Amino acid sequence: MSSATSRNSSVTYRKNSPPPMERLSVRCQLSIRILTAFRFVHLKFELHDLPMSALESHRVSDCWQSVASPNISNPLLVSSCPFIYARLLGELGCRIKRLISNCNFRLLSNFAFSFSIISVLTGITTLFNTGLTYGGTVSMIYGWFIAGVFTMFVGLSMAEICSSYPTSGGLYYWSAKLAGPSWAPFASWLTGWFNIVGQWAVTTSIDFSLAQMINVIILLSTGGKNGGGYEASKYLIMGFHGGILLLHAIINSLPISVLSFFGQIAAAWNLLGVVVLMIAIPSVAKHKASAEFVFTHFNTDNGNGIDSKMYIFVIGLLMSQYTLTGFDASAHMTEETKNADMNGPRGIISSIGISIIFGWGYLVGITFAVTNIPYLLNTDNDAGGYAIAEVFYSAFKDRYGSGVGGIICLGIVAVAIFFCGMSSVTSNSRMAYAFSRDGAMPLSFLWHKVNKQEVPIYAVWMSALVAFCMALTSLGSYVAFQAMVSIATIGLYIAYAIPIVFRVTLAQKSFVPGPFNLGRFGILVGWIAVIWVATISVLFSLPVAYPITRENLNYTPVAVGGLLILTVSSWVFSARHWFKGPITNVEGSD
Repeated sequence: MSSATSRNSSVTYRKNSPPPMERLSVRCQLSIRILTAFRFVHLKFELHDLPMSALESHRVSDCWQSVASPNISNPLLVSSCPFIYARLLGELGCRIKRLISNCNFRLLSNFAFSFSIISVLTGITTLFNTGLTYGGTVSMIYGWFIAGVFTMFVGLSMAEICSSYPTSGGLYYWSAKLAGPSWAPFASWLTGWFNIVGQWAVTTSIDFSLAQMINVIILLSTGGKNGGGYEASKYLIMGFHGGILLLHAIINSLPISVLSFFGQIAAAWNLLGVVVLMIAIPSVAKHKASAEFVFTHFNTDNGNGIDSKMYIFVIGLLMSQYTLTGFDASAHMTEETKNADMNGPRGIISSIGISIIFGWGYLVGITFAVTNIPYLLNTDNDAGGYAIAEVFYSAFKDRYGSGVGGIICLGIVAVAIFFCGMSSVTSNSRMAYAFSRDGAMPLSFLWHKVNKQEVPIYAVWMSALVAFCMALTSLGSYVAFQAMVSIATIGLYIAYAIPIVFRVTLAQKSFVPGPFNLGRFGILVGWIAVIWVATISVLFSLPVAYPITRENLNYTPVAVGGLLILTVSSWVFSARHWFKGPITNVEGSD
């Protein structure tokens, strides 16, 4: 039997299907409506105790319309007999309950994935050199709070929208709903591509950072740079990167319940790891910095020709802002989260808030072990210039004559980075699944398929492959790789800001808030979030060294601008003719 899809409905029509209800007899129509009403009441009682979120309620509503509308001829209505129509509603009830039973994530699991992607151990460790170079302890300690406060504004505004539209499409779905019918397709196209490319860049940077961490651990374990330690080649580091991504893809191919368990372990590891390190490192360190040094020392000796303290400080914010990304994972996991219209927003806000608190404690604890910034940044030290590794290693070596304890501490961080990458691939795959479900990606028919465990298996492996390919640029030019990774911060935050812009402008009066909302402060919080994203987009595109050369040029505006040009061009020349934005899928896939 062939099928075709109506332009105005996501319901599938088939040839030889029975006539619409208006063509049936008045008596038959009345019988159908009476039985429909009874079945609706019955289903309402059956579903009353199920933990339906706003998303599930929307889907239930869509299902009601698909079978009850007098203008729709449902393919299962093979007879005008009202009893068969009533049976259709019974099957519908089973589908709804099955849909809801697939939501295996609770608030803890939802929070765990966002918290694990933010991973203060990952972000701070990865860009600790940047923080020390640009402003030192002052830019890190105070910059962390500044970035944290404004990131919370972004998170609050996103949480409010998430409560109204809890779906795995997340940001691009929100943009479509908030931009209005005329702008919806383009808004969702632009947001979706910035979001998914930014997520791929995040995964690339996380797993490549872990590969570099493994290299440093091997270096220190074999004697350090000054003791003839082994340094891996860039090709071996790329091999580490590929192996890590392979493990992440395998883990993300497991059933959702298992993945949820891993996510909770990841969150616990990050929390306990921060507590252990923030206490152990300053306690073990034989030479400690004074409180005055930690809270007032501003490092201007960056060797990059920049003397302005304000300029140095804003560049130093990159460490904090890069760390506080990825919390949109809570939105992408809402279709697998119970009570998603509340637990999704809670996951976003709690992951940011707890990260700010624990991240600041970690920074303060580590910086008390920082006494000689130029030495930590020197590539001739035992860790080869990897500052935080040198801090850990030196603390134990100076105290006990051996740096083994420091290497173990680096192992704690490495495991946290591994979990961070795992959660990032999870978020990537859900976004790719949702985006392809709406036909926005090449080979969309493949990426939105799920296996028997309801896992978007092809999207998982595709996300891992893309992250590996993005890292290949490091073999040719590390500058090109840095440009690619820069999309991880700016690209993602632009994707965060686009639906918020529509929320405070076009949808200012039409927006219908969900259970979690900011009330009359929603518009103000939204504008603060948008202004902050615009500010950091400019600040992080500024030169980071003078005079500007090919080697030190900040390629962030080139990378982000290139992504913008590609996205808009593909829309103008192709996508505008066929992409209609997010599609409501009533039939679903069994």
